Amino acid sequence: MHFLDQAKIFVRSGAGGPGAVSFRREKYIEYGGPNGGNGGKGGDIVFEAVAGLNTLIDFRYTQHFRAPRGHGGSGQNRTGAGGDDLIIKVPLGTQVLSEDREEVLLDFTQVGQRELFLRGGDGGRGNASYKTSTNRTPRQHGDGWPFQEAWVWLRLKLLADAGLVGLPNAGKSTFINAVTNAQAKVGEYAFTTTRPQLGVVRHKQREFVVADIPGLIEGAAEGAGIGDRFLGHIERCRVLLHLVDAQDDDVAESYRIVRDELENYGAGLTDKPFVVALNKIDTLDDELVEALSAELAEISGADVIPLSGAAGTGVDWVLDKLIEAIGPEAGKVGDEDEGEEAVEWSPV
Repeated sequence: MHFLDQAKIFVRSGAGGPGAVSFRREKYIEYGGPNGGNGGKGGDIVFEAVAGLNTLIDFRYTQHFRAPRGHGGSGQNRTGAGGDDLIIKVPLGTQVLSEDREEVLLDFTQVGQRELFLRGGDGGRGNASYKTSTNRTPRQHGDGWPFQEAWVWLRLKLLADAGLVGLPNAGKSTFINAVTNAQAKVGEYAFTTTRPQLGVVRHKQREFVVADIPGLIEGAAEGAGIGDRFLGHIERCRVLLHLVDAQDDDVAESYRIVRDELENYGAGLTDKPFVVALNKIDTLDDELVEALSAELAEISGADVIPLSGAAGTGVDWVLDKLIEAIGPEAGKVGDEDEGEEAVEWSPV
């Protein structure tokens, strides 16, 4: 499945149906009267967050959403049928932004969250509702209230407990493959990861989600490399795991570059708890690993964990630190209700 985290769509609610102009025509009733019913209400535009989706790719092919209008009223005081609400299903973590992207209109952080976005127009009044003691045969009626419409942006921010950051080729993909069921691409060249990856970690009867984003380089905030667009996917992470390649010429400088880009991006990323790991130590001797760890600890002000995602060295230590930073909110394996069958997601 292709990954898409931004999409622009057009939405329109349904207009209200017109009221009816009608008069009674019944045998043996000497005097008739108005009996035109009201029009039906137009359909609403509703957004709903659903499980099982992690991309907005569907909105690349369907960009216009229009709810049906209400039906007109009819004689015998019959109200027209209302238009069905149009429910637009989006992945968990989706934000609905104004057309200029300056205002967040809706933010979906829970599965099943449903929000009314555009209300359908009310139906027009039938002529029966205009009857008065002085106007016994009204012929006026309401046309129904108009629809509402808007262009909006959908922006997906994947929800994860821990986020991986680092320079390209710091070993983030190798690490997430080692600790989760993800199948991130691994290669000996920069920017192997071109889109965010999610994986579920099961460690010591705990379960949490890890997000891997493309590597950052100096100037990413100004668009260098892939840029900092994907940093939005770790804004809601509880903790960041900063991986530094032990084979870099200057591990302290590698750490500084990434931290500066996080600070330039903002959104409180530098205020989050973080764990620092010196990765790919399987290629170095113990003395050099100790020296590089001390250098990295001095600039970061944090304990540095020697790590090798490929060999599995230090992996459990890192996961212990992540669970400690995430806190007791991380899920426990086996908390699910026993006997319940998994329900497959359907767009309808």
